[in-house]
Amino acid sequence: MAGSVAAVWVPVDDMQRAVDFYTGVLRLELKSQSDDWSEIDASGLLIGLNGREGTSAHSDGGAVISFTPEGSIDDEYARLQSAGATVTGEISDHPWGRIAPFKDTEGNDLQLYAPPSE
Repeated sequence: MAGSVAAVWVPVDDMQRAVDFYTGVLRLELKSQSDDWSEIDASGLLIGLNGREGTSAHSDGGAVISFTPEGSIDDEYARLQSAGATVTGEISDHPWGRIAPFKDTEGNDLQLYAPPSE
């Protein structure tokens, strides 16, 4: 049985562009950076940016990283849009919470998640 998640790895084609997105747009902390591997601290969860060569766009699905906004999901989604994030849909409401989908600069699927209001 797994005890916890140690890290999440996401593929990137342009390391600097990806680092700029995760630190600038998402406002996460850069722990280390190289051409092949960079580490981002997402409030204790390590996001590893895994450099690779000659790949195509990653827009055909796969893993999704969900982020919990510090404030309102509506405000953070608007901020992401104004910061140039590629939004892929509107905020949707579900019995289990709200999600707001977007992509990083490398085409990886991301989303904001807010639990249901009580």
